[in-house]
Amino acid sequence: AALALAPPGLRPPAPYRQALLPLPVYLLVAFGCYSLATVGYRLATFNDCEEAAAELQEHISAARADLRRRGLRF
Repeated sequence: AALALAPPGLRPPAPYRQALLPLPVYLLVAFGCYSLATVGYRLATFNDCEEAAAELQEHISAARADLRRRGLRF
C-alpha cells in the first residue's frame, strides 16, 4: 500500500492498529448523532413569528387578488 499510518519501520502494536482502523467510521457515526441531536433540539425550541406569518398571509392574499384581476384562475 502506498499510504501507511506510520513511517516505514515504525508500526504500532496490533491492538492499536485494530483500534485505529475503524476510528473514521466511529467518528462519522458520532458526528451524525450529534447533527441529528442538534437539528432535533433546534426544531423542538423553534420560535414562532406571529407577525411575520400574518404579513406573509397578507402578501399572499394581495398576490392572489392581483392575479385574479389579471385573469388568472386557480
